Amino acid sequence: MSIEKAISQTKNFKSPYQRMVVNLLYTSSWMNLKQIQLLRPYNLSVSQYNVLRILRGAYPTPVSTSYIAERMIDRTSNASRIVDRLLRKELVIKEPSAVDRRIVNILITEKGLDLLAKIDVEQDHFEARLHSLTEEKANLLSDLLDELRACFQEE
Repeated sequence: MSIEKAISQTKNFKSPYQRMVVNLLYTSSWMNLKQIQLLRPYNLSVSQYNVLRILRGAYPTPVSTSYIAERMIDRTSNASRIVDRLLRKELVIKEPSAVDRRIVNILITEKGLDLLAKIDVEQDHFEARLHSLTEEKANLLSDLLDELRACFQEE
């Protein structure tokens, strides 16, 4: 479905660039909603899921909150608050750094790893639907998005 149909656009966009921006914003919001729906049964937010995946990537090495914050998709999220929520769910543990007492290291628990394994199955089913794009087109889209972000790197 075209972006024009998706948002019931009756007039032409001012430019192809305006159409692209609206399409990116709409698609990002749509993809985020799909992830929210996928994670809802697990009582996880998209940001919490992102943190768990970061921690799984670092496992078995514990990492600092700043390490997590630097790697988050949504850089406006509060990593410390998200970690505290995951701690209450027993999906992560906090331990003081042996090197620097001001730093608290975070480690994913077995419960957190098990939860991610369950979600991985559903995420794989979700991503399989994206195979309507060829691998070449998926790589091209990723490359174009990288190129688009590079336009603003100087700022």
